[in-house]
Amino acid sequence: MADGPGVAGSAGEAAGRGPDVMGPGRLGPLRLRNRVIKAATFEGVTPDALVTQELIDYHLRPAEGGVGMTTVAYCAVSPEGRTERRQLWMRPEALPGLRRLTAAVHGTGAAVCAQLGHAGPVADGRSNKAASLAPTAGFNALSMRRNRAATAEDIDRVVRAHADAALLAAEAGFDAVEIHLGHNYLAGAFLSPRLNSRTDAFGGSLRARAAVALGVTRAVREALGDRIAITAKLNMKDGVRGGLTLDDSLQVARWLEEEGSVDALELTAGSSLLNPMYLFRGDAPVRAFAANFPFPQRLAIRAVGGRFFRTYPYRPLYLLDAARQFRAALRLPLILLGGVTDRQGMDRAMAEGFEFVAMARALLREPDLLHRIGGDASTRSLCIHCNRCMPTIYTGTHCPVIGETAS
Repeated sequence: MADGPGVAGSAGEAAGRGPDVMGPGRLGPLRLRNRVIKAATFEGVTPDALVTQELIDYHLRPAEGGVGMTTVAYCAVSPEGRTERRQLWMRPEALPGLRRLTAAVHGTGAAVCAQLGHAGPVADGRSNKAASLAPTAGFNALSMRRNRAATAEDIDRVVRAHADAALLAAEAGFDAVEIHLGHNYLAGAFLSPRLNSRTDAFGGSLRARAAVALGVTRAVREALGDRIAITAKLNMKDGVRGGLTLDDSLQVARWLEEEGSVDALELTAGSSLLNPMYLFRGDAPVRAFAANFPFPQRLAIRAVGGRFFRTYPYRPLYLLDAARQFRAALRLPLILLGGVTDRQGMDRAMAEGFEFVAMARALLREPDLLHRIGGDASTRSLCIHCNRCMPTIYTGTHCPVIGETAS
């Protein structure tokens, strides 16, 4: 296993403020040039489910802008595990493009991580031409089809697929993998009492509901050893009635720590299936999402979209209150996500014991934000948390406000 999460002797540590966020940090076997990670955000630029120059450029921007590591989003471990057919999935055919991507990012001095996962009930079965897997069979409003309850054989296959995808990522030159256990993707759906009503070895008690998540992380660790860093993205809570609670998530995190299967946890929240805005906070872009659909669906989304895209006020470090409880309970390195946009917030995270911070929307708005913060600690992000970047996943994820400003 890795040595400690920090690099001793930084100015911040000497002053008793925690490590310097702009100084180097250790993530398992990996040494990062700083403690800021570009979080995974679906890029929407892989029309053939393979790496494109647009995907490489997407990650070059924050890498050149100074982050310690950038994360390639939603590298599905199997074809039916994609959210939809254009999403990148890990297989030998993808290897040449993945190598070009990692080499390009390494040329900037940054590290690069592959987020591995299986979308489960969040997958669009119609687009994938394969039934979406879920803990329990039921209607999937995202694809207007029924999910299929995963069998024990399906679960074994998906666990092996995570290990195979992790090995492929290492072969492609990735410095880390992030295992997606959140947002009601397959592993996260098994954790949810609301979505998992099974009575077999994968349902009922928390330990049984956690079997998929623990099995996946264990398999990835057994496959990789300490070859590259391994992190996991874990919901602290789903933000829906009957979903995963903070207390249950804390116990899952304790099990992950005890098993030594991950080098760090990135703490998240919300459900891509039931309540996505619980993660994002800020404005709910219902009309912008509706505009991407043909006329009948557009009207339906505008009429009922407010029930799905609920509004939660934005505030800096909006996941910190919940994340503190994980920091108090664990020795495992933790990555703080949610409303990290300026040096003040980063320093506060370090002072409260978090080893890394993750940024997403702010870097869409300003890929060079970290360089600017490094030059002037008073720099404030220009992101207005309108969330209009979210619907751009259909045409290539970007900040639409930039174009408006330019015009």
